[in-house]
Amino acid sequence: MIAPGTHLAFQTGAPVELEADYVVVGSGAGGAAAAATLVRAGRSVCVVERGPWRDPQHYPLSVYGAMRDLWSDWGTLFARGRSMIPILQASCVGGTTVINSAIVVRTPPAVLAEWAELGLGEVFSEAAVGAEQEALERELGVTRMHGRQLMEHSEALLRALRSRGLEGHALDRSARDCIGSGQCLQGCREGAKTSTNLCWVPEVITRGGTVLSCAPVGRVTIERGRAVGVSGRFVHPAPRRGERRRGARFSVRARRGVLLAASATGSAPLLERSGVRSAALGRGWRGQPGAAMIGVYPHEVRMERGTTQGAASLAYRSEGFKLESLSLPLELLAARVGGAGHRYARALEEAPRMAMWVAAVRAQAQGVVRAGRFGQPVVRYAPSRADTERLRAGLGRLARLHFDAGAEKVLPGIHGVAPELGPDELGALESAPLDNRCYTWVLSHLFGGCVMGKDPRRSVVAPDLHVRGVRGLHVVDAACLPTTLGVNPQHTIMAVARIIAARVVNEENVA
Repeated sequence: MIAPGTHLAFQTGAPVELEADYVVVGSGAGGAAAAATLVRAGRSVCVVERGPWRDPQHYPLSVYGAMRDLWSDWGTLFARGRSMIPILQASCVGGTTVINSAIVVRTPPAVLAEWAELGLGEVFSEAAVGAEQEALERELGVTRMHGRQLMEHSEALLRALRSRGLEGHALDRSARDCIGSGQCLQGCREGAKTSTNLCWVPEVITRGGTVLSCAPVGRVTIERGRAVGVSGRFVHPAPRRGERRRGARFSVRARRGVLLAASATGSAPLLERSGVRSAALGRGWRGQPGAAMIGVYPHEVRMERGTTQGAASLAYRSEGFKLESLSLPLELLAARVGGAGHRYARALEEAPRMAMWVAAVRAQAQGVVRAGRFGQPVVRYAPSRADTERLRAGLGRLARLHFDAGAEKVLPGIHGVAPELGPDELGALESAPLDNRCYTWVLSHLFGGCVMGKDPRRSVVAPDLHVRGVRGLHVVDAACLPTTLGVNPQHTIMAVARIIAARVVNEENVA
């Protein structure tokens, strides 16, 4: 018998059997937000997370270590299309909130208007989402970055934007105690980020809930059209001879319902493995892919100083992209600068004088995510020509901003364009190729696969917030979002998850 308020990590031996009012699959932004809402309402909850639990003092010191200990499958998940685009996600208690920049942006009203056209306006009204996000900001200690949190890397972007009369702002982050250590991508060892493994998941345990880690869910148990639990098998987080050790089987019975937050790459494949059949399942998969422009300055920038992302601009939102500062640790920068021999060595010597800023596209392209044969999801997605045009335009804007800030040269990282450009050579960017294989895309803002909506041909989740055809089954992460946002999604995911969880409890009380 497992006592309430327990965390179970990797287990061997006899099967582990549990029961709770609700099972929540996943502990990131959506899962933890929903779980905390349920336990505050007095319901018993079991959170099941495929990754391990790492506390800040155990976060690795390097990005290599983060790929091993925190990232999903060593960062080997890619979107397959005309090019292979890396997908950045975590696999640990706290999910991607552990390795992202904790950026907080309210859901744009225009996005909520789009959702209203899909039949979701009654649940996700501007007033309802705004009230939830205001409460989240208080609870998570959201703070605007300043001073040593920004440093030269982000300050230079803000100066350049101001010189052109463009909107620019220091970012709001759920990192009130940030000291600018630049370790966001490998987990903040200072514990300054309010990631969900530091706030809501411990609250679930304190309030009598149970957390399973190293516990990938194999399927949702569905009986007579109702979700009644989940099952899977523990997996050891450290490979032995290249293979993960499998442990005991587990099953969790859900008296009232199951809430999925297995991520935009995981929730749809889990439903597929569980026997859910829908023409829309796995479709509507979207992202906000981006790429970087590096500027090399005559003075030291030391972009590792300050928060990883401190400044942004929505000046070009109407053109389909946003701009942000983003620092890279040397391990990743070494891969980004490219080249070989003496030129490569010289580029690395210039690293202290580099600043890297990114353009992220609110892409039109849609893809598909499916369950793979060997456990890892298969994502098929390719930015469209229009998306590539937006990225090219965004990189061109960034190059000009670098020179406005005093850069000597920029490193475009675009195949078909010279490795280095001076201020009089920016015409090369305007005529850069529009084949998406020529760009160093990265995907970190992911959406869809189990989208909400009123049209059963295009949505998996109905406006009543249930997975179509299955009672007691809900999706509470980015997989259910029906559109991209054009801004960082964590704040929206948390608000949506809390609204859905509160609705679930209210409906249960009415019933």
